[in-house]
Amino acid sequence: MSQSPAVSAHPEGLSMLEKRRIEAEILKEVYLTLKESHGEEVARKTIAESVRRSAIEQARAFAAAAPGGTSLKAFQDVMPLWTKGGALEIEVKEQGEEAFTFNVVRCRYAETYKAMGLGEIGHLLSCNRDGAFCEGYDPKLKLKRTQTIMQGASHCDFRYTYEK
Repeated sequence: MSQSPAVSAHPEGLSMLEKRRIEAEILKEVYLTLKESHGEEVARKTIAESVRRSAIEQARAFAAAAPGGTSLKAFQDVMPLWTKGGALEIEVKEQGEEAFTFNVVRCRYAETYKAMGLGEIGHLLSCNRDGAFCEGYDPKLKLKRTQTIMQGASHCDFRYTYEK
């Protein structure tokens, strides 16, 4: 039995927070190894680029599985994967065909990475994915964000727009 692209990008029943925690356990060791052998700058750049590439590929799988093709509505329909189990607490500001804006007021991804001793690179493991996901999902989807909880702000300000 073959799996759809979205299923292969995200196993059924697994929350995105659980998936990211599993990935972070592996990436932590890669980061520490690279930091030791090549220095912190190389380690950070390598993790950032690897996570960016992963996000683009996963987004392509979600796009391929989007019923009727990609759109801001289809993108909004997969949001429950990221918020499942209270992983993100969000306050929606605007939700329409051309704009989807919200603030994240609690981020358990940030809490998880800090608890794992990865607070210094949590933004590379998580926040770094958001804009890259847009690249892989649909070039018409754009993200503007000026602050994140991961880097010390009171909330994350997500401003997605979809160009027609």
